[in-house]
Amino acid sequence: MPPQLIEPLSPPSDIKLSFLPPIFWGKVKRRFLGISPEEVTAIRRGFQIVDPKKQARVEQIGTTFLIGYHGAIASESLEKLVIELESIDAEYRGFAYEGAAMGLTLSDFFTPWQENRLQQFLRGAGDAYVYLAYVGMGWALSRLPGGISRYLQTLNPAANSQSQSSLLGCLAIDGYGFHQGYFYWREQVEKQIIPKNLSGYALQAFDQGLGRSLCFVLGLDVKRIAATIQLFSEARRSHLWSGVGLASAYAGGLSPSEMMELGELSQTYLPDLAQGIAFAAKARLRAGYLPEHTEQICQLVWQQSSVVVAAITDEALVNLPFDENTPAYEFWRSRIKNEFKKV
Repeated sequence: MPPQLIEPLSPPSDIKLSFLPPIFWGKVKRRFLGISPEEVTAIRRGFQIVDPKKQARVEQIGTTFLIGYHGAIASESLEKLVIELESIDAEYRGFAYEGAAMGLTLSDFFTPWQENRLQQFLRGAGDAYVYLAYVGMGWALSRLPGGISRYLQTLNPAANSQSQSSLLGCLAIDGYGFHQGYFYWREQVEKQIIPKNLSGYALQAFDQGLGRSLCFVLGLDVKRIAATIQLFSEARRSHLWSGVGLASAYAGGLSPSEMMELGELSQTYLPDLAQGIAFAAKARLRAGYLPEHTEQICQLVWQQSSVVVAAITDEALVNLPFDENTPAYEFWRSRIKNEFKKV
């Protein structure tokens, strides 16, 4: 069953403009919510990427995200949006779906008289990209005043562990962490400023997203990634490495030798790196496309195929324990790490 999204925000209730046609709102949203393509270039972001091929990959991912995002805020129907998303090369399509989820979340907020389009999206084509959709929702929350704070109020760590919306809610915070690292890396990475609006496990989920952003900010340079994580407090490193594992296995851009080096540099955090890789394998296979780089890193780090690694994530979901203080999501991650230690 596709998840039923938690309503993260209370949209304006006094707007009486539902009689205006969808095409009008598409133009308005594109005008006020549009993001310039320049915003995802290495030069604009200040990323120091040495390898031209890696820079091209980082920028291609950002550009594809924006295609999905702009498609969502401008599209007159979900059917047309899905056609546009499906036309994108499978290697990058997931990033477009992630961007579309961000756009739909913002659209739902600013046009509350319409049916929840993100819900509809996830009941259809978006279900195959549900993990990325939650991440994209975190991007949207980062762009709304008080968005992440109000979203946190809707999350209940003690909720039924079998509720998928409760389980995956932490991925929205992960998305928030990535967004902050990607757009404000000097504050979040260099200065290591801890967000004041987060506490408890939310900070750990934030760091998982921040770890993913390191692969982009540091241009997929494994030595720089490892050295940068080492500068963070010990309490944050495991979650950062988890994010690095997910990004490197999903986004690609590393050679087999660099994949091996990444595993060696993670040292005691290798199980965390492996857990992130497992999430990437599951996300790729759920969408029906397995790139060579995901299979390679699973073979090199897990010493097993992506199919086997993805199955481990499914098995780890069975009968998750209930705890008042620890989200089911963290139990899920811990089980995957424990399975890796048995390899």
